[in-house]
Amino acid sequence: MPNTDHNPAQAQVDQAIEWLVKLRFDSPSPGTLQQFQHWLASHPQHAHAWQRVSSLSDELAGLPSELARHTLDGSQRQRISRRDHLKLLAVLAVGGSLGWAAREPLGLPALLADSSTATGERRQVQGSDGSRIQLNTASAIDLRYSAEQRELTLVRGEVSLDSNAADNRPFQVNTRFGALGTRNGQLLLRENDRGLLLAVRRGEVTLFPHSPAARRVGAGEVLQVAAGEAHPLTDLHADPWGWTDGVLSVQQMPLAEFVSELSRYRPGLLRCAPEVAELKVSGTYQLGDTEQILQLLARSLPVRIDYRTRYWVSIGAA
Repeated sequence: MPNTDHNPAQAQVDQAIEWLVKLRFDSPSPGTLQQFQHWLASHPQHAHAWQRVSSLSDELAGLPSELARHTLDGSQRQRISRRDHLKLLAVLAVGGSLGWAAREPLGLPALLADSSTATGERRQVQGSDGSRIQLNTASAIDLRYSAEQRELTLVRGEVSLDSNAADNRPFQVNTRFGALGTRNGQLLLRENDRGLLLAVRRGEVTLFPHSPAARRVGAGEVLQVAAGEAHPLTDLHADPWGWTDGVLSVQQMPLAEFVSELSRYRPGLLRCAPEVAELKVSGTYQLGDTEQILQLLARSLPVRIDYRTRYWVSIGAA
């Protein structure tokens, strides 16, 4: 379940989008800038909401200001919705000669997705067919249902799907690395630096169902998928399903790998010094409190935790 203490509410995300529009496309007065700083500091979730949308600003900085301002002024008079605001920003990005490949780092596809999470956030979604879906940190999905098929698209990040086996429609899952098909499967998908991790807990999943390389994957299997190929993973140091229960569960994981995993759930920069990178970490850690995890590391390993700021943390030798 999501860590609600750190989740910006929808209204707060909407406010962040409005501030983005005001600060980027208007000429903010000193009073407006002061109001923005007051808003940013008035609630912890405001900083999280701002982080979710502010990356758009730098990428859109090259747009023709007069055209952008004129378009947005007209849109604001119509009081367009949050989703329409973001679609408008996407259109403006195209107008600024940015292709989709260039826009993707903005987070536009994720912000336009049906369901998404920020860094450190986890969310549970109930499909209209009764399927249970969980999104991990910094993830996004689209859902589509028709009379013939159920469909989930992994836009980014990590998702688990517990498909309702009582629904006879096939369930197709789309990823940038290929499609999967199931009807009754419980599966997990995670984008990583090698492609896509696929884990199946229950039922059967067909990988690449529409290609000559179609492959059936059964319960208990964990595969690494990339470039139309799939290989079993046998060297995992972590339970891939742990996050669905709100934990990071590891066995003999090198500290550098553990820090990389932990950094997925924390905004800012988390570094591990080379001299402690190979220290081994084992245990089950609650993802709801990453500060506590850092303190546990300092007590169980010969390391120290150095804070330059709350969002810039280094782990070195004690």
